[in-house]
Amino acid sequence: MFKMTEAKLSDDTDEVNITISELEENMEILRYSCSNNAEYFASDSSENGQRLYISFLAILDYLDCLKPKVQRIQSVMHKFDFDEHVQGNGYRSYISVVGYAVKHTSDMSERIQNKRESMLFRKSSLAKDIESCSHLLASLDSCLAQLEIIMSWSKDGGLFPSEERPPEELIAYADSINRYCFYGRNVGFQFCDSLKHIMKFIVLTMAIFSEVYYSEGNFFSKATNSLFSTTKFISDPELIAKRVVNISTNAKVDFCKAFWFLSESEIMNQIPTFVSPSVAVSKIINLAPEPLIINVDGKDIEVPIPSSFIGKKTIQVRLISHSVHEGMIGESKNRAKPASPGLLIHCHGGGFVAQSSRSHECYLRDWAKYLKVPIFSIDYSLAPEAPFPRALEEVTYAYCWALKNHNLLGSTGERIVAAGDSAGGNLLLTTSLKCITLGIPPPHGIFLAYIPAFVNFVPSPSRLLSMMDPLLPLGFLLKCLKAYAIPDPELIQHKEFNFQTNSDTESFEEITESDMQALQARKSPTSDSSDTLTYGSICSNLNDENEKDVYLTVSDIEKNEKQVSEFLEKYVLESDTDTDVTKVIPTEQENSTSVQSAEYSIHNRVITFVSSLKSRISNMMGGTEVKDEVPKDNTELFDCPSRFNEDFNFTVNADPFLSPILASDELLKQLPPVKILTVELDPCLDDCVTLAKKLKSLDKDVTLDVLKGLPHGFLNFSLLSKEAYEGSQMSVKRVKELFNFSNAD
Repeated sequence: MFKMTEAKLSDDTDEVNITISELEENMEILRYSCSNNAEYFASDSSENGQRLYISFLAILDYLDCLKPKVQRIQSVMHKFDFDEHVQGNGYRSYISVVGYAVKHTSDMSERIQNKRESMLFRKSSLAKDIESCSHLLASLDSCLAQLEIIMSWSKDGGLFPSEERPPEELIAYADSINRYCFYGRNVGFQFCDSLKHIMKFIVLTMAIFSEVYYSEGNFFSKATNSLFSTTKFISDPELIAKRVVNISTNAKVDFCKAFWFLSESEIMNQIPTFVSPSVAVSKIINLAPEPLIINVDGKDIEVPIPSSFIGKKTIQVRLISHSVHEGMIGESKNRAKPASPGLLIHCHGGGFVAQSSRSHECYLRDWAKYLKVPIFSIDYSLAPEAPFPRALEEVTYAYCWALKNHNLLGSTGERIVAAGDSAGGNLLLTTSLKCITLGIPPPHGIFLAYIPAFVNFVPSPSRLLSMMDPLLPLGFLLKCLKAYAIPDPELIQHKEFNFQTNSDTESFEEITESDMQALQARKSPTSDSSDTLTYGSICSNLNDENEKDVYLTVSDIEKNEKQVSEFLEKYVLESDTDTDVTKVIPTEQENSTSVQSAEYSIHNRVITFVSSLKSRISNMMGGTEVKDEVPKDNTELFDCPSRFNEDFNFTVNADPFLSPILASDELLKQLPPVKILTVELDPCLDDCVTLAKKLKSLDKDVTLDVLKGLPHGFLNFSLLSKEAYEGSQMSVKRVKELFNFSNAD
């Protein structure tokens, strides 16, 4: 009945136009279904019957409110596109979100219509579900009203206000919206089917994690005190929504760091068949902070040594390669292929405050297999302990080191391409600008995935999508921007930090200029298994005779996706499921012990990880304890109104090395070809569109892709979702185009 597009490129204009043209028809279908249900339940005098009746009437009212706003925005949203072939901007995204919400609500209404005569009709549960749908449409109506205000602030197709707007305006708007409806029963409604269960799992994990993170006492007291609350989270979507909204609004940036570090923990290994392609090389290299000279056309240029805020520290990078190439540090020559003509410089995302190359290996290994070039992934120091410009300094230094020593990485350096997602994309783009100002050659091409190009507290249509984003809630987004852009005076006072991050399972090479000659003189070093990470599946004994290319296929991803879904459904439950609830969660009378056992198992894993994580972060900060100052009963943090406080009222300097969208035309004209990939539901979509339009206006070689149905950070889910995997493959295609050679072997 409904025709909605999924994860496809936005330049598929026919599909996009079909979605827009059918939205009004879909709203009328929903109107008919709700009218039918309202008429049926009007005579039901029971409490739940009246709740259903009132909810259906409310939906009809909200449809009347939404329709004129949708029509007004639809009539002008094309003015904000990159061009007529690539249709994407925050205004279009919200119209699509309304379409997804209408479909979601219609499915629920039709389900009630089909089940209402049944003896097994669960009136109480379905009343909550349809109430949540009515709240969803009400919140979206408020969002569209604010979009029209933002549109009035813009001129000439700009997605950001033409004049500076005070942060208080965005704060007041966000506070006026009911955000709970986005994180409870409706969580993930806007994403493709393969990611909906994952989004539910993420918000559940965040709620449980927050309970443990802020608990006092030892392991057993934490487990005892919060076991009951965690059990409630599993069966109460409203409680999850309240906790997630409040924690994302009120928690400090340390919680964001800790939560996102879950992607590097043992807890992620519980997802079954988390498959990573095999690679021959995956090792840590630590670059010593010593003088580095780059010779450009006979002129020696000294690269600045990173020194801001935390002093001179080694820079950790990870070398990943599908094959051993000639010249690679510490690798045997007798199994090496010729040096690759290409080298990929990579920077990971994580909001400038979290994650590392390790958490991004899930797709980097796949990229290494398809691109067939070595990947040099940089682990820059993280905010707030290392705010701007520290990460930029380190990425610039590491890039220049690779530019000079590409032979040690198994590459001839014929084509060097930079690729980064989110914060990593920002750092690589600003590194390219920095190199241009220093007189150092930038990469031959730049690939940017969902990049924040404007690091400031400025509203745009797409940034408001973060109010409903499970991975990047508005509070998290603003905290990360502030942590990176504005140094914390309290942290600056502590000048001694120890940012050593390699674990006992990793080995590293610390490379100094004095080591170069010895490393290059190695004729046949013995391959040591400790040179590669034990994390994931690593082929340390590949050779030219028995090496085979093993590629993931869509069927592989669908198999993984099915198994992951089965795992998630054990813990991520939809209360509106008629048959699955009793199967997955037995009633207390039937089997309360099994529920508590399963829940306790997850809870213990979370507690164990949080304890080790806090210790790790404490060690990284030189013994300083990492814990937010909150009351022991957590009342202020978890139960207070979800209002943004004065911490969100800040302004950021207009620095092009912080916000590359502000760089001068003269500087941007010197950039190499740029390929930008983002997603329709990305809070940074407008950053990407604005950057692409600016480069295009300067006659630069730039392309923009906008994918549908995927979240910001989808590359990290490429092994769990067919659509995310297809998005990763599109990324590989764009990077290959930048290398501009047919075979990287």
